Amino acid sequence: MVSKKKKKYSSGEGAQFMTRKAALKKLQLSLKDFRRICILKGIYPREPRNRKRAQKGAGGIKTLYHTKDIKFLLHEPIIWKLRELKVYQQKIRRARAQREYGKMRKFLRDYPEINIDHIVKERYPTFVDALRDLDDCLTLCFLFSTFPSLKKVPRDQSFLCRRLTVEFMHAVIAAKALRKVFVSVKGFYYQVEFEGQTITWIVPHHFSFQPQSKDEVDFKIMATFVEFYTMMLGFVNFKLYHSLNLVYPPKLPIGFSSEKDKDLIDEQSYVSERIAAMNISPAKIEGSNEVEELPEIDIFPTEDNDPQKLEEAKLEAEKIKKLKTLFKGLKFYINREVPREPLVFIIRCFGGECSWDKDHFVGATFDETDETIAYQIVDRPSMDKQYLSRYYIQPQWVFDSVNTRTLLPINKYLIGAILPPHLSPFVDTIKDQVYIPPEERELNDPNFKPLNADSSGSEIEEASDEDKEEQNEPDSEDSDAERAITKQYQQEVDEDSSQDEEENDDDDLDPEKKKLAKEKKKSMRVTTGVTHKEHPYQKEIEDKQAFRLREKLVRKKHRNLYKSMKAGQEKRKKEIWLLRKKRRLHDEKIKDEKKAEKRKQKMQALEATSI
Repeated sequence: MVSKKKKKYSSGEGAQFMTRKAALKKLQLSLKDFRRICILKGIYPREPRNRKRAQKGAGGIKTLYHTKDIKFLLHEPIIWKLRELKVYQQKIRRARAQREYGKMRKFLRDYPEINIDHIVKERYPTFVDALRDLDDCLTLCFLFSTFPSLKKVPRDQSFLCRRLTVEFMHAVIAAKALRKVFVSVKGFYYQVEFEGQTITWIVPHHFSFQPQSKDEVDFKIMATFVEFYTMMLGFVNFKLYHSLNLVYPPKLPIGFSSEKDKDLIDEQSYVSERIAAMNISPAKIEGSNEVEELPEIDIFPTEDNDPQKLEEAKLEAEKIKKLKTLFKGLKFYINREVPREPLVFIIRCFGGECSWDKDHFVGATFDETDETIAYQIVDRPSMDKQYLSRYYIQPQWVFDSVNTRTLLPINKYLIGAILPPHLSPFVDTIKDQVYIPPEERELNDPNFKPLNADSSGSEIEEASDEDKEEQNEPDSEDSDAERAITKQYQQEVDEDSSQDEEENDDDDLDPEKKKLAKEKKKSMRVTTGVTHKEHPYQKEIEDKQAFRLREKLVRKKHRNLYKSMKAGQEKRKKEIWLLRKKRRLHDEKIKDEKKAEKRKQKMQALEATSI
């Protein structure tokens, strides 16, 4: 029996991958619908090991998908919904063209809706899986919540993002789950912890919206992502509220419903109502108790039985317990020039109370005249009227206190004070190659003294002089010791030679033997040695050569992994070098500006004296 010849590319990478054109033909979908269903299902292009085999010998670079993923999409019921939508769109276009507006209204009323609940449950079977993938979801939802009504962003979608984000922030406040905050140019970074999972997202700054003149951003793709993320965030909020014994959905102000048209135009009113909603605690389920605090950590025997790790875990749990009640019992009054939303969110997360001027913004809970106010947050150089019963601080004090997990001294954050550097708490302690700015090194290491811009030259000179002295001292000591030893040996040898000569004079020996004995003794004398100086880079060169030899011993199957590790190290080293260079240029620029300012002041002083 003759076996059939195996066709080329019927197995291996040729059968594992499929081009986008072939996928569209197999699914019978347009490119727009294919993109939408891939975003909803979480399917993305793949990179093959051998592109030529994966593309079945074709040249160029094509978008490739796993054949398994495309076959998986064949059984998705949403594909049939997309085909129904296409039919309805054709009917609506035909009715509009024929001016049959009654039919067109009927088709619009019966327009089918796509339900993606089953996709969320399929992609995230457990609640922890959803929490792990919540970073991008929150960042995009917070971004869309700041958008006004746009042509390519549905009106209901932006309102839904507004409501869901405020609900999530309420859950964070109720659970006291906030851990880190940071202010950057992009916006406000927040990090929370739910069920052992850390979630980090960005809330953009509130500026007036500027519409794009060109289609630089594909809002349709982003809107498709938001369509899935809003459904996912709704599931997460529902689970969080029920675990915290809160009523879901919470009652929010009228501005979070899409019935009011004025909120689409007035961004300021939306922001005010959003902040006012955060300043009110959500309703609890009737008959429910307060959320129980986390129990103390039990000590279980582990494989390594490392007591240091257990002690670190205990200390971390105690710090978090104190952090949750950082602002408990404290009242804060926020001036109108201060950004209120991040401060209200942070203060409420740690048990504090806050208010503001009720004449300017809604949602104030107490007046400025209240004597129980502990801190007033101000962002101006001075204030006319001040109360003796409270501290007047700048907003950075709140962020830095949260990151250090303690109430910092206020002397560096008073009105008009030059603030200390606002350092990022998002530092990866696992990596060995991390850029640490000089300010952070100064805080962590009390012995560290950064070189000042004015006195850098003198300090470097002093250091070099000290190094020279240290280098010269041991050489002088060694030479003195060598001289003393050689002198002692010389004296002993001279004594021995004098005794031998006396003995030889007494004895009648052959002159030839005497001559040989004298030469032998002369050769045995100790002479002054010469200090051997090693090459300063010799040891470093030898270490490098030994390291290259060890690299050649890496096995062939581990060689690619080793190369990628080395490439990662070089990349991180380059990033650190660039950051240091950027910082050095920045410091030099500030130094030049200070010199120019001093020169200008001197010239003005000279002109004044000459006049």
